[in-house]
Amino acid sequence: MHTRPSAIQILIFANAMGFLMELSGSDVLVGELALWPLHAGFMPWQLVTYAFLHADILHLMLNMFGLWMFGRELEQLLGRRAIFMLYFCSVLSAGGMQLLVTMLSSSIYPTIGASGGVFGVLLAYGMYFPKRIIILLFPPIPLPAWLFVTLYAGVELVFGVTGTQAGVAHFAHLGGMIGAYFMVRRWRHHSRYRE
Repeated sequence: MHTRPSAIQILIFANAMGFLMELSGSDVLVGELALWPLHAGFMPWQLVTYAFLHADILHLMLNMFGLWMFGRELEQLLGRRAIFMLYFCSVLSAGGMQLLVTMLSSSIYPTIGASGGVFGVLLAYGMYFPKRIIILLFPPIPLPAWLFVTLYAGVELVFGVTGTQAGVAHFAHLGGMIGAYFMVRRWRHHSRYRE
């Protein structure tokens, strides 16, 4: 019996294909798909396409691991369509936040990566499974999901404000979480996708 792929599998495949396209050496195409600041080459489609590009294999692998780790159980709870909605809402809100930050900072650098979507999935996981235990890799400390997500968001905020880890779009990560938060709140308000 043939089963259709899950939303998480499709998203991982699409990200892998985007990375293979980058490896093909099409710099012009990649330049058109990355998210450029409003004052430096922005095009509307970039609010989606940037999320399927990655800086290197480690960047891709970390994002896809996070998507797989937190997205599978969410998809079992919410369904395939809801995961696509959640992911793309988070990607859009992350991109919007990044455009705002680059406008305020006069940055001229493009943004790439699925992190905004992944952070949205992470936030939703913490909201739907707040007591689920997550064990950190370094150091290996078990934390309930709600605390893990809250601490992670706090670290992202501190890093963003202080400019720690230059080249990482910390505010885009937070933007992805904000988009997911409002999506989950909307679903709960309409009695949809409840635990």
